[in-house]
Parts: sequence; structure tokens; C-alpha cells
Amino acid sequence: MAHLSVENLCYDIGGRRIIDSISIEFSARRSVVLGPNGAGKSVLLRLCHGLLVPTAGSICWRADANVAVRQAMVFQRPVMLRRSALANLTHALSLAGVGASEARERAITALRSAGLEALAHRSARVLSGGEQQRLALARAWALRPDILFLDEPTANLDPVATREVEAVIDAIHRAGTQVIMTTHNLGQARRMGDDILFIARGRLLERASADHFFRAPKSAEAAAFIEGELPW
Repeated sequence: MAHLSVENLCYDIGGRRIIDSISIEFSARRSVVLGPNGAGKSVLLRLCHGLLVPTAGSICWRADANVAVRQAMVFQRPVMLRRSALANLTHALSLAGVGASEARERAITALRSAGLEALAHRSARVLSGGEQQRLALARAWALRPDILFLDEPTANLDPVATREVEAVIDAIHRAGTQVIMTTHNLGQARRMGDDILFIARGRLLERASADHFFRAPKSAEAAAFIEGELPW
């Protein structure tokens, strides 16, 4: 099992501090990073995934038996190659060093699990927004990550597509992948979160189980956010 922790993590850009001394040890459960727009949620995930270099602090990955941690990330607007849905997956697997035969088998299995097997040979770029997001999840799932980062994975989707994407995320988690996702959607945080990490202005203000966070938030900022009021 993989473990991720960050200590005193900071990130500055243009003289502005975006992430301010955040320390977290992520659990193996589903962690939802919640907060208002501009809080630093997406930047935090990009730092953890290695897309950004922190200004200060440390990011520590640990795995059992000294095995390298496998990680993947799905973004709010996934990038689809000008290929079929199936080829989008097999190409990603090929880049990861998976042989052609195994890559095809893993890709078909992932498409089936995401409810996209019937669309395997359709161009990925003509799929609906919800189908593309499920395809992005299938592409990540086929890589068999220990940890999957999701940055606002349903921000631009209607309620039906949102639930379909959430079902795929649930399946990925049940299969053994740790999920760390951002959202500003309170309903989604309730449905998808075991742990809630509430951040505002780049600082971690609160961490609690989803039930406890929504029932009895400790910080005034979190309470105001839940009520739809922003005191800043």
C-alpha cells in the first residue's frame, strides 16, 4: 500500500503564496479536498503529482517492500488524442512500458469497467463530455495506479453524467486505488469523501471525516462555506 504525506508545503508564484505551509498525511481512504474557488485545491494536487515544484516543504511517497508508487491524474478537461477510445488507452499503456498484447487486454477491461466498451472504436474526440471523462478515468485505471488524483472531475458535467463518472471513481476505489480529489461541490463531497480536507487562501483549515465535517465544522470559514457564505 502506498502512502503520501506533505510537510510544510508552500508554493509561490508572482510574489503570491498559493499554498501556505500545508502538512497532511493522506489516508488510504477517499480524500476530498474541499474549498472555494481560488483556495489552492488544484495547485495542491499538481504539487503532489509532481507537475509543479514546491517553493518549500517536502512531499514524501512510501510503498510496501520498496516498490515504486504508481500514480495517475485526471483533470477537469481531459486531453484526448486524435485516436479511437481504445487507442487512447493502449497508447498510454505503451508509454508506460506495457507490451502490445497486455495493453490491449487491459485497455478493453478498463473500457468495459467504465461502461465504454461499445465505444471502443469511436473517435475519442467526438464523445460527449461525460464519456470523455469516463474515458480519461479508464485510461488512468488501466495504468493500475496506487493513487489517483482527480481535479474537479465533474465540474462541467450535467447531473446524469456526474453520477456516471462518480460510479467509475467508486469502482476504481473499490478495486484498491487510493483516490484524492478536489471539488467545490458540497453534495459531491458528501457522496465521495471519507476524509474532508478544507482549505482556504492556501491554508489547511480543517480535516475531519465527512460526517463530522458537515455536522460540526470546527472553523468559522468551513461553517460559512457549508452555508454558502464566504467571509473573505
